Amino acid sequence: MLRGLATVTLLAADVPAAVRWYAGVLDAEPYFTRPLEGPPAYVEFRIGDDEDELGVMDVRYATWTAGQPAGVVVHWHVDDLPAAVARMESAGAAVVQPPTVRGEGWATAVVADPFGNLLGLMTNPHWAAAHRG
Repeated sequence: MLRGLATVTLLAADVPAAVRWYAGVLDAEPYFTRPLEGPPAYVEFRIGDDEDELGVMDVRYATWTAGQPAGVVVHWHVDDLPAAVARMESAGAAVVQPPTVRGEGWATAVVADPFGNLLGLMTNPHWAAAHRG
């Protein structure tokens, strides 16, 4: 069911500072920033041989944290997001963030497994295109 790593999302209260730090550490500039004008709320780098995605998101938009401390949420690519969420839920996971469309072809959800771990699920056309076959 899990087809591969799609995006690792890190949280930051100061996104510009985090982006500067990661750009320096990774020796890479982000390829995606939203919004385009004003302070960024989400910035993404492509890193490594597979151009894996590392996102930095303003902690205010991390609805899955619900005021609780949280770490990294790794998003795994799935072909059918609603079906994957339903399968996880039927296995005992709690839906923390329901499937949410992020753009054409992009959607995310977050579930908490029965042990309290957060698991991100995502439809990601970049990942799917790189892994056809």
